[in-house]
Amino acid sequence: MCGRFAASGKPEDIVELFGVEQWDPAETLAPNWNVAPTTSAFVVLERVPKGRARPVRQLRVLRWGLVPQWSRSAETAVKMINARSDTVHEKPSYRQAFVSRRCILPVDGYYEWQTVPGERGKARKKPFFVSRADGTPLALAGLYEFWRDRTVPADHPAAWLVTFTIVTTDAEEPLAPIHERMPLFLDPGSYDEWLDPGLDDPDELRRLLIPPPPGALLATPVSPAVGSIRNNGPELKEPWAEPEYETTLF
Repeated sequence: MCGRFAASGKPEDIVELFGVEQWDPAETLAPNWNVAPTTSAFVVLERVPKGRARPVRQLRVLRWGLVPQWSRSAETAVKMINARSDTVHEKPSYRQAFVSRRCILPVDGYYEWQTVPGERGKARKKPFFVSRADGTPLALAGLYEFWRDRTVPADHPAAWLVTFTIVTTDAEEPLAPIHERMPLFLDPGSYDEWLDPGLDDPDELRRLLIPPPPGALLATPVSPAVGSIRNNGPELKEPWAEPEYETTLF
């Protein structure tokens, strides 16, 4: 499960890190430490531009929450922020994107909430920030899709909506006490294959759905302030102690 993440990387740094060939500097986003569904984020993808013979790696701004091509409304986006790795090859909403429209979401890390005992025995949610232990950006595996809004003319600026979803997998053992699912993240050695639109055999692609070996991620307790999208700042990622409820997870 991934319902909130932080993405504060500069586009120039993302371009360099992922070998992006095409990027429109006018397509900018402010750093966002509390990205919620239906919010836009930078995404790395490969497509064959008009008049070109080969795919070009691009940095694009897409909206979080996938809207399938066949959907009658864009309102389905809030229900499709995640796609399970074990069924992504067969679900009608994702299977076509899985074989031809894969992308990478560069993030600082993601937030996850663990259900723990609270005052008077009532359960409450304790937030964690999960990031790479070495501090480098986390490359989340994603899928993207184009959706045509038939309520407006084809030449209308809002005629096309491009959205993405994050692929999730079983949580590695140290993270399982927080939540049983986690986003599928990629090591640099997998970037080229994951982004390659020419690799379109579902059975061959499924081998890319295996996460890197455990140990690369670090979970840090953070302030409950992250629970409100009105709060946005780098302090949301900082360690936060809560002595009266603190428990040892790792």
